[in-house]
Amino acid sequence: MKYVVIIGDGMADFPLDELGGKTPLMAANKPYMDKMAGEGFCGKVVTVPEGFSPGSDVACMSIFGYDPAKYYTGRAPIEAAGMGIEMGNNDVAFRCNLVYLAKGGTVMGDYSGGHITTGEAHALIKDLQNEIGGNEFVFFPGVSYRHIMIWKGGLWTMKTTPPHDITEKEIGGYLPGGEGAKVLTRLMERSQSFLAHHPLNKRREAEGRHPANSVWLWGQGKKARFPSFEEQYGVRGATVAAVDLIKGISRLAGFDAPYIDGATGYLDTDYKAKAAAALRLLENNDIVYVHIEAPDEASHNGNVADKIRAIENIDREVVGPVYEKTDDDTRFLIVTDHATPISTRTHYACPVPFIMYDKGARHEGCQSGYSEQSGDTIMSGEEMVKSFLTGQRR
Repeated sequence: MKYVVIIGDGMADFPLDELGGKTPLMAANKPYMDKMAGEGFCGKVVTVPEGFSPGSDVACMSIFGYDPAKYYTGRAPIEAAGMGIEMGNNDVAFRCNLVYLAKGGTVMGDYSGGHITTGEAHALIKDLQNEIGGNEFVFFPGVSYRHIMIWKGGLWTMKTTPPHDITEKEIGGYLPGGEGAKVLTRLMERSQSFLAHHPLNKRREAEGRHPANSVWLWGQGKKARFPSFEEQYGVRGATVAAVDLIKGISRLAGFDAPYIDGATGYLDTDYKAKAAAALRLLENNDIVYVHIEAPDEASHNGNVADKIRAIENIDREVVGPVYEKTDDDTRFLIVTDHATPISTRTHYACPVPFIMYDKGARHEGCQSGYSEQSGDTIMSGEEMVKSFLTGQRR
């Protein structure tokens, strides 16, 4: 038996008046997902346990079958693992976004620094390391706007806020708070002074693009450790993903998570390249996870059309090709990690829909297709993964 898990990040949503009371998932043309829903097993999964914030870190840990209450230490350490950063036991990792602050640096204009390219971002992070980094604070470049800062022997109990949660809001009430917060705020202020005059940002402004004029530090935590997926569930796996968060969960779980050319973690990602990579990896692994960030990015941008298009691209260019080129002895899990409602432009914790589908078998599933209304059974992430691998339904 081969197993394929396809995660459409942030696909779940609320009904929208402009879609006639439908959600983007309901409105999207997705024949492969709907076929699987009609002939498979539909249910809902609680990916965000009570007491946790509804981030992709917690939610995707659940989808990989790891209980966040047992293993979660923070988002940034997971991403650091995905980037191959070696952390000491006393180190603290912070997610370091390159952002655009508007209105004189008082408003979160764009959490992605004007969707800065990876090449541009690497140049800025390298120069920031030379300017404000050192032995205590070390900056590591990632993908596009997503980077890591390590505070050697640092503090980590302060409160921080994801920048994508405060788009177009004044940042004053969302700056770090608690022990060590002044250190972070000072680093962010120093980054603003330096980046405001950086030639790359001057060029971006001249071209009519937003400058990446500040870093935003959040998601802190200490070194993460997981038991391997093979130890937990008895199968060997790999992951197709662009973002370091998912690569980090994968590598901590003992999965291979290779670089995929054209995978951007944004709306312009190469869906076909991800499908092709999944098929290659499936040859030498029992299970392959495929993560697509695009629907979540569309929601953060508040763009309904882009979200529908992203869902349709996943169905047509990922689910379809993998379905068509796998044997009947293949089981699929289609799932989203959390809701990201267009109306709020941020993550929302609620049970989210999944489909389990055996290619070589047919069952009486959800005839209305795959949506937030699919299925009555509710499982935890661990229960869902165990049910998926064993074929036992409840």
